[in-house]
This record gives sequence, C-alpha cells and structure tokens, in this order.
Amino acid sequence: MTITEHTELIHRFADDFTVLQEAVLARMNGICAPEIAAALEHDSLAGPVTVALAHADVLARGAVRRAELSVQTPVQLRRLRAHARKVRRARPQAEALYKEQRARRLTDRSRPLDALELRVARMASPAAFAEALRQELRDRGLPDGTPQAPESDLARWAWDRKTAHDELPAPVRELRDCDDDAFVQALLRDAREEENPYLQHDAVVDRWSRHARAAVAWGRYAIGRAERDVLACSLSARRTRLDALDDAYQDTAVLAARSREALLRVTDLHDRMWTCVNAGSSAELIAQCRAAALARFAAAEPEAWHSVCELTVRHQAHCPEQADGCPRCHRALAAVLAGVAHPAGTGEDGDGEQRTAGVPAEGDRYAVLADLPDTAVVAVADAALGDESARCGYGWAAEDGTTGYGDSLASSSGEAEIIGICAAALGLVEHHEDAPVVLLCDSTEAVDAVDTALRSADPAAAHRTLLFPESRQLMDRLLRHRHRVQVRWLKGHVGHDLNETADAFARLALRRATGRISPSAVRKEEARILRSLGSPAGPLPAAA
Repeated sequence: MTITEHTELIHRFADDFTVLQEAVLARMNGICAPEIAAALEHDSLAGPVTVALAHADVLARGAVRRAELSVQTPVQLRRLRAHARKVRRARPQAEALYKEQRARRLTDRSRPLDALELRVARMASPAAFAEALRQELRDRGLPDGTPQAPESDLARWAWDRKTAHDELPAPVRELRDCDDDAFVQALLRDAREEENPYLQHDAVVDRWSRHARAAVAWGRYAIGRAERDVLACSLSARRTRLDALDDAYQDTAVLAARSREALLRVTDLHDRMWTCVNAGSSAELIAQCRAAALARFAAAEPEAWHSVCELTVRHQAHCPEQADGCPRCHRALAAVLAGVAHPAGTGEDGDGEQRTAGVPAEGDRYAVLADLPDTAVVAVADAALGDESARCGYGWAAEDGTTGYGDSLASSSGEAEIIGICAAALGLVEHHEDAPVVLLCDSTEAVDAVDTALRSADPAAAHRTLLFPESRQLMDRLLRHRHRVQVRWLKGHVGHDLNETADAFARLALRRATGRISPSAVRKEEARILRSLGSPAGPLPAAA
C-alpha cells in the first residue's frame, strides 16, 4: 500500500463515522485487512476510535437487552453477549491508548517554568496573590473584565482576548446564553433529530463537554422507561414496545458518542489555548503580569514573602530537582507555610477519605447515634444502579425490624442513594407516628445533599445531584417532614447487619425491576434476607 493510499484511508476514517466504526469492529473481531489495521493505528485516529467504540458499546448492550426481553434462541443470545463483551473490553483499551498518546504530547511540549517563589506564594496565599494580580491588570488598562481573571484562568483569559473581536454566529450566542436545562435539551435534539454544528464552536464546546453527561443520563432515563413498559406486558404483546426500547438505545448510543466527541474537542481547544498562552505576545504579557503581581504581593505581605523566600532557599539547597527548577515541589512547600497536611478546605481527613456533614471518623461509626432520644427510629438505606439504563433499586432496614425496598430511575449512584434515603424516611415517618427518624447511608454525596436540603428547607439544594423528576418529587415530599428526619453517614460494608440487609434488598429490587428474577424467586429471596436479619416483619410498602 502506497503512502498516498494510506493517507487517503486515514482521511476517509476521519470523515466517515460509519466506515470508521465498521473498521474498528472488524479489527476487534480479527477480520480486517492489514492496511486497514495499520491505518487505524495512526495517532490522529486514537480519539475517533474511542468515539466509535462508545457508540458501539451502547448498541451492543441494547441488542443483548432486546434479546433478553424477547423470544430469542439461546444460541443467538450467547452470540450477542459475546459481541457485547468484546466491545466492552475494547472500549477501555482504546481509551487507555488515547490517554497514553495524550500524555506523550503533554510531555513533549514545554514552557518556561515560573520561579519557585512565585508558585509557592501563589499557592500558599491565593487570595493575596490574586488581588495583586488584579491590581496589576487594572493598572495596565487591560480590557473590561480582565481584572477579575483568576490566576488559574489566565489561559482562558488570554484566549478570550485573542478571540474578543470575533463575531459569534447567532446560533452560537443562543447556545452560550441559554440556561442549563435549555442547553441539555439542545444536546438531546442534536442526538435525536439533527446534528448541531455550532456545538463545536470554541465559545460553547467547553459547555458542551460539561453538560454531555447530563444528556447521556436522560438517554439512559428513556431506556429505563422503555424497559419498564416492555416488562409491563406479556411476551406476545411486546413487539411495539421493544421497538421503542431499540429507539432509546439508538439515541443513547449517539449521546454517548457525542459526549466522547465533546471531550476530544474541548481537549483540542485547551491545547490551542496552551499554545496561545505560551507563545507570542500573550505569553510575554502574562509573564510580565505574574512577575509584577509577585512584586506587589511582596510589598503588601512582607512577612508572608519573607517566609516564602526563606523556605524556598532552604529547600533548594538540598533538593535533587533544583537544577530543573523544582517543578513539583511547590505544593508541599505551600502546605508547610499553610501549616496543614492537606490544602485547606478539601474536606479530607488524614487518610484522604472525603468527610461531609454528619460523617464521623471510622472508629466513631457506632457512636454516631449516642446523642439520639430513646424514641428515635434508626434505619440504614442503600441503593443499586443498573449498567444499561437508569433503573435503580433501593432498600432499607430499621432497628425495629421493619424493612422496605423498591425501584425508581436515577442518573447516578448518588441520586439512587438519595432515592433510597427519601423512600425509607417517608415509609418510617408514616409508619411511626411522631417519632424522630434517623437514616444512615454509606454515601457521603447522598448524606451531604439530603442534609443540606433538610437544613435549608429548600429542595433546590439537592438538585445538582437530583436530575430526574422521580427523585425530586421524593425530596419535595420528604421536606414536609424535615423536623422529624435526620440523615447521617455510616461506613459501608464493614459487617453492619442493617447495612448488609439494605444492600441485599437494593440488589433484589434492581433484579426485580429489570425482570432478571421471577416473582416466586423474589419472594424466596425476600424471606431469606429477612431470616438473616432475624426479623419476622415483612417490608413496608414502597414510597416511590
């Protein structure tokens, strides 16, 4: 194969997504021609290959799910499952290859390293250094808005200055200025109706990448609803509803591919921004601003500046990387100046585990209930989220022997855990008149979101985690009882009986919701879980 033919093949793969995906799957199955396999190895296709496999992965799982829910022979089902497993293995391999290539590119490029004193001062005293930088920018008479540019956003600031005079097309301005819900709806139309070329514009591509995950979640929501409709009818009546499930998987496959494409495009944007910042007049101007800001910082904070200088001089006297400018030493030195083991405000304890409201240290996990009145009803909630769709199961178990489980739709594990907390609390509030209810959960994200909503009496406080209407409605209902409900953290999977029971019920609820267990098997499994808990009581009705 000539160099020209090889180049033409690479361009064809880059321009035609369908041809690229067919080639990628053929290579995965070991049936593609050598020249095709060689072309797919080109660096320029490392990213597009991950897009093709993201799309193929969702479609493969959709084909398996349709086969499971319809009348298919075991041979056909095994073949579809084998293909889905191959795609699922190939996808992370392709993404790892892309990351390696990306890391090589980052290693190859270099820029002058800021002085160690500047990097330490900037990290140890971020507010003071940022103010010095603002003053410097303001005194230089730079355009409106630049005095507010934080140090970490100088790349964006320089890029915006470079592109400030570009006239944005009206559709780009509309995408830039609309609210988040409208932007996600635009992403859904892009996948389901017609591709929107303006999403690739530099002014909105970053926003596209940030919101692509929410759009994919709505795709999985549509799959979950369609799957629920299929399971609600007999095998003989499922044809039309299976077609709707197919459509949902097709849409979600496009959303997954577009989400991956958004990530590639925003990476390309950041590469171009880096080049802008580290070359030419912008690079020179930024370097001058940083140096002048450091001088202002030294004049305004002489004691802090003296500490920075003294520490860096001592450090450089013995650092083995001193000849290279100590490229990785500034974080540790800034932490020494701040007098903490970790950067302030991270919410982490000494072992790096995230801490949040109501979250004790591991050794205190059983003492967390010592301050509760004797009448309090204590329960543990847990949840399980499906792989293919937004279907989730939740379960809970209380100290008085009452239990419950059910299913809903969730965009993330955090949302699923919140659903479990809300459903359990509502069931117990209605079952135990006037008694305070305390829910324990092993998800710090869920505990923090529910605790914030209960304290503020505002459901919007949890809406960053709660995307779907089902969970938001549960939170609205729970807030009516907020004076009777508390939520606290419990370390998971440490042998706590109620936590293990809640986990077992959550997994059972998910299997029941997805039709992967028969009604008779559900009853047997429910009885087994209750026997292991030593509870004669049956589950309370589901709140969701």
